[in-house]
Amino acid sequence: MSLPPLVEPADELTIDEVRRYSRHLIIPEVGMAGQKRLKNSKVLVIGAGGLGSPALLYLAAAGVGTLGIVEFDTVDESNLQRQIIHGQSDVGKSKAQSAKESILETNPNTNVVLHETRLDNDNVFEIFEQYDLIVDGTDNFATRYLVNDAAVLLGKPYVWGSIFRFDGQVSVFWAEHGPCYRCLYPEPPPPGMVPSCAEGGVLGVLCASVGAAQVTEAIKLLTGIGDPSLGRLNIYEALDLNWRTLKVRKDPNCAICGENPTVTELIDYESFCGALTEEAADAAVGSTISVKQLSEWIKLKDNGEKDFVLIDVREPNEYEINKIPGSVLIPKADFQTGVALEKLPQDKQLVFHCKSGVRSAEVLAIAKGAGFSDAVHVGGGVVAWVDQIDPSQPSY
Repeated sequence: MSLPPLVEPADELTIDEVRRYSRHLIIPEVGMAGQKRLKNSKVLVIGAGGLGSPALLYLAAAGVGTLGIVEFDTVDESNLQRQIIHGQSDVGKSKAQSAKESILETNPNTNVVLHETRLDNDNVFEIFEQYDLIVDGTDNFATRYLVNDAAVLLGKPYVWGSIFRFDGQVSVFWAEHGPCYRCLYPEPPPPGMVPSCAEGGVLGVLCASVGAAQVTEAIKLLTGIGDPSLGRLNIYEALDLNWRTLKVRKDPNCAICGENPTVTELIDYESFCGALTEEAADAAVGSTISVKQLSEWIKLKDNGEKDFVLIDVREPNEYEINKIPGSVLIPKADFQTGVALEKLPQDKQLVFHCKSGVRSAEVLAIAKGAGFSDAVHVGGGVVAWVDQIDPSQPSY
């Protein structure tokens, strides 16, 4: 479906701009008019991380006049494997500030607007209203649904992308002309069902492939060239170097863009998506210990004053990166299948931990359901252990 250009052209291009964008100008479909539209465009990128990094750099290089960045995090060394907008000297720096510096190095003509805040119900409308187009580089379901609903309510188009391990997805959502994100995913996956990139990993270069595809869609919308991916879900499989496309139809029963919408204003997205299942949240109440408590328990165990089994429920490759001394590895999947329950000692207290505390809470619920009533889990997991107890170990 071809659409008219989203943005009117700027009055002119300077001599320097003509020189800079000459390879665009000699493409008939872009030309002077298309480049002037890019100059006059205002694009908001949510996140300066894996997807935001290539998206911001290529949007700036393409000549988008104003780039907004929503980002509240700081640069961590583990980001550098994929977040190419940042460098070693940026570790510890605001991601938004670091991204701005890289953008201006790429194209000093770009007007960069920073929104150094967490996107939420209180600020999303005010921020979105300033831009023509949204590029969604978020990595959690709560923010994705927030972005979708705000975009639908404001009538804004946005380009969505998602990455995990070796696979990526890209689509364009614009309720006025096609489906929205809720048409594709009416409900978030059950808590704990889909691991995040922080838990499951992502091939660094995958971010470039998906982020560049998002920018291509953005340019098509802004300039009115080509056929934007409205109603199409593009799935990229890096190991096969394969793109495949699925049709996505507008859902007449969609909760927000359907014929009789039930979502007419922003909702509580954290509750809607839920980090934990209700069972895990209930199990963790009164059965969560801190890493400092665990450290004391380990000392008592070494002195023969306390007996327990410390169980790491992460994956084997995570266990190779770092570990809490004395822990034994039993992945979460073994508890879900029931295999692990047969091997657990009946005469010792069980202490579970994972990377951050989410997976261990899920396992805790399984263990309590199997009769291990005194089992506990470690809040904050191995991340908190490295941060507060043993900083000599690497984090990830």
